[in-house]
Amino acid sequence: MNPHQSAVAELVQFYQQLSPASLAQLGRHYAPDARFKDPFHEVQGVPAIEAIFRHMFARLQQPRFVVTECVVQGDQAFLLWDFEFRFASRGRSASAPAVQTIRGCSHLRLDSAGRVLLHRDYWDAAEELYAKLPVLGGFMRWLQRRSAA
Repeated sequence: MNPHQSAVAELVQFYQQLSPASLAQLGRHYAPDARFKDPFHEVQGVPAIEAIFRHMFARLQQPRFVVTECVVQGDQAFLLWDFEFRFASRGRSASAPAVQTIRGCSHLRLDSAGRVLLHRDYWDAAEELYAKLPVLGGFMRWLQRRSAA
């Protein structure tokens, strides 16, 4: 069995149960100088990574990760995931905003202790996020139709 398998399994469980309170445990899973990159951020260090997730909880309603696949090979892991959330309502309607889903994957590189050194998220911001926004979404769909023609 790969020695990193249990560390990745613990990390998957951590992400699937992520909450504002559990963010204090991020340093158990990430090396102090870990790097994180996604379509919107590129940061280094546990405090900077934690700040990204704190911002996520402040801006979105009920965000959660569902890991659907996990592959561990040597000191690397690849996770396929669904990120489910609701846009924070601005008081426009009494009904709850619809659940949104972003599908993506993460490439992780681990240190000898099984902590994340590099976390790189891959997902298509145009398809998975921008196209779902009220005003920008219409423009993005039009742009996709134009570029496909």
